[in-house]
Amino acid sequence: MEPTEPTRETRIGAYVVCVRDDALLLTRFAGSDRWTLPGGGLDHGERPEDAAVREVAEETGYRIELGGLVGIDTTMWKRALDGSAIDVHVLRILYTGEVVGGDLRHETGGSTDMAEWVPLGAVGERDLASVVRIGLSAAEVG
Repeated sequence: MEPTEPTRETRIGAYVVCVRDDALLLTRFAGSDRWTLPGGGLDHGERPEDAAVREVAEETGYRIELGGLVGIDTTMWKRALDGSAIDVHVLRILYTGEVVGGDLRHETGGSTDMAEWVPLGAVGERDLASVVRIGLSAAEVG
């Protein structure tokens, strides 16, 4: 039997760079030590701006006012978290945002399990998803 090729998929996500008091809001992927910007995939028919606001609320408990679009990044994922072969084209839409309400809390039952303000000088000490550095550069932070 010939090996089957992984299914090709496209994933579109919206992410937010939130900086306050010289600290960056990060979320941790559930069950790992890897950190990322708050954000995630768009629901079918959802506007990217709405997805960014929704994802920040889901993952951190904060209500944000979305700032400007700072960049669009694209990458390919060839391995899933479980190590299986995948072929996913990822498009990441990056915004800035400001917290305007809510209280910091951790997401339960989702793709992240912790949210934290990390001092900008300590961000590089974390195991970071590439979107963090891309977002900081696009937002001209640090």
